[in-house]
Amino acid sequence: MNRMIVVGINESAAGETALAWAMHRAENVKSPVTLMHTVYETWLADGYGYYDSILDAEKKLLADAGVRAAALAPTVVVHTELRTGSAPRVLSELSKDADLIVVGTDRKSRVEGELFGSVSLQIAALGTCPVAVIPSLPESERTGVYVGVDGSADSVAAVAFAAAEADRTGQELFALYAVHLPTRRVLRSIPADAVTERMEEERVVLAESVAGLSARYPDLVVHQVLETDESPARALVAAARHAQLLVVGSRGRGSLQRLLMGSVSHEVLLHITCPTIVTRTTHK
Repeated sequence: MNRMIVVGINESAAGETALAWAMHRAENVKSPVTLMHTVYETWLADGYGYYDSILDAEKKLLADAGVRAAALAPTVVVHTELRTGSAPRVLSELSKDADLIVVGTDRKSRVEGELFGSVSLQIAALGTCPVAVIPSLPESERTGVYVGVDGSADSVAAVAFAAAEADRTGQELFALYAVHLPTRRVLRSIPADAVTERMEEERVVLAESVAGLSARYPDLVVHQVLETDESPARALVAAARHAQLLVVGSRGRGSLQRLLMGSVSHEVLLHITCPTIVTRTTHK
């Protein structure tokens, strides 16, 4: 049996979408599921009159989620777990023994730029296993698995994960590499053959990123997409708007090693347009 899928439970619309997504996946890959909810310690100070009522309410939240999970996927073994502490910290601890962490994420207000929740960002940054961030978006037909590539070790891990998912679900794989070109003013100062040579080098990076996939997955259709008009994050967000899944590495070739999550994956999650999985490669 595969290792467990851990689902962060709350009362949001995105949380419900994440639960449904996680149960569907668990049923397909035959993984047990742990539904996890947290309560801050400050609300559970012993001796206060509301101690028991808070615990009862949170236990009911989990129990109700367990009922919905069983209805969504009757064959999946489901456990519930109530813990104290912050969701990012608790889920990061559980990620050490999990196959996948699944959380929902909601848009904020227009005043805040219509970005997505900070809690899901923290969980994606701290998790030691892949983290699936599931937004609550209008239903639409979604096809294709997209993955961001840049030649880094994290990119290699992301491509491997995305290819396995695409093959398992019968989707086509789109490997997207966004190359940042200088401004037109700067380009005018660079010999045309130098630009052509550089672009050929980048096409090699893209080709090497998906090399060997056809041998491992004979039925998998792989598309190589080289993007030069957008930044990597913007290109991925736009390309995957109607995707079934987007996969990004936690850090890329250009991010600082001290960061838990690179700027590209961070920006993708801020403007998420489809279910997105952040994979992680352990860096020593």
